[in-house]
Amino acid sequence: MKIAADFSQRIVVNSNTLPWVKSPMAGVDRRPLDRIGDEVARATSIVRYAPGSEFSPHVHTGGEEFVVLEGVFQDEHGDFPAGSYIRNPPQSQHKPGSKEGCIIFVKLWQFQPQDRTHVRLQTHFMGSVEHSTQQGVAVTPLYKDEFEEVSLIHLAPNAQFVLDAECGAELLVIEGAVTEGQDLLEKSSWLRTPVNSNVLAKAGKMGAKLWVKEGHLNDVDNQIARVQQA
Repeated sequence: MKIAADFSQRIVVNSNTLPWVKSPMAGVDRRPLDRIGDEVARATSIVRYAPGSEFSPHVHTGGEEFVVLEGVFQDEHGDFPAGSYIRNPPQSQHKPGSKEGCIIFVKLWQFQPQDRTHVRLQTHFMGSVEHSTQQGVAVTPLYKDEFEEVSLIHLAPNAQFVLDAECGAELLVIEGAVTEGQDLLEKSSWLRTPVNSNVLAKAGKMGAKLWVKEGHLNDVDNQIARVQQA
């Protein structure tokens, strides 16, 4: 299966307009944003757990990164309410589910194979720092290594956020709305911009909160090769 598989192209998707697609587990549905592969895939998706649903225990051979957007996600490591940011590195395992139901934004098979760093953050309890050069922009750092950087970007009303996406970038609108190019990105909209591009996002009158990941699209070919070898 291939969805938005040309990484040289800029992609914008309002995930709220996509139909829910059933997963192999009852009560768990998905809205695929990009995907290369079948059930083992390099994938970016919105995933919905119905109340009481769960996956059977499994190993994340290629790693799993996600943000809880609504409800409470649960596994044997704890309860993770909306605002949680989780990185389960390659070879980690768990049994995910949700007693009350939840919606998450999740990325699979997009880790460096040697990564073994677990991250479990509740971002609602984290502060932010003013951007060093961009007025009205504040940053909550979530993760950074030599390959990629992940942050929450907080935009004041009508503020502009500029990003030099030399190694590609993507963003998800968590709250509010921004315009980027000719596109209006409302809540739950997703943008992927290719290597050697840039992002110029302007918040609306209510401001915005963005999940932003940069630097990782230089390694797409290797990520795809690892999926195909799995």
